[in-house]
Amino acid sequence: MEDVKLQFPSLPLCKEEAEDWTYPMRREMQEILPGLFLGPYSAAMKSKLSVLQKCGITHVICIRQNIEANFIKPNFQQLFRYLVLDIADNPVENIIRFFLTSKEFIDGCLQTGGKVLIHGNAGISRSAALVIAYIMETFGIKYRDAFTYVQERRFCINPNAGFVHQLQAVSNGHLMMKMNLETCRCLQPMRDNRWLVLQ
Repeated sequence: MEDVKLQFPSLPLCKEEAEDWTYPMRREMQEILPGLFLGPYSAAMKSKLSVLQKCGITHVICIRQNIEANFIKPNFQQLFRYLVLDIADNPVENIIRFFLTSKEFIDGCLQTGGKVLIHGNAGISRSAALVIAYIMETFGIKYRDAFTYVQERRFCINPNAGFVHQLQAVSNGHLMMKMNLETCRCLQPMRDNRWLVLQ
């Protein structure tokens, strides 16, 4: 039987010289890929609506754990489409089970000309891990290359050790082929008009 070679698009190059990173930038969102932004919850707060609209955001992935649900939540359900993921920033958390759903949500946004913000609390571990996974799968690159690509645009990223281990375990760029249906079925969607929660 012949080995199947998958074709992947090339990663976009930087449009301009990277800015010097300053500490306050961690409180803002950065564009990682055209139309894909990564940042902290502070970038998605009610006071930031004008910034989100100026950047053209249409979709938001909001990552939190249950105990954070009172303060990390969708603020603009009538304006943006949301995917809410309940993920603990804990090395034993199985973040792999959220990769496929996140990728489908991001692809659906970008393919319709939308722009997506992915945020957790700080935009450092959980949300960064999902962005890295998306880049690995979409462009067929290894963990270290995807991490470097994201860090060049948001210097403060630092996925926890458990997330790094999981990302390295699936770093062949063929995530969807490795996802088994039972893993996907363990996600329990709770739908509303404008947002979807996965636990």
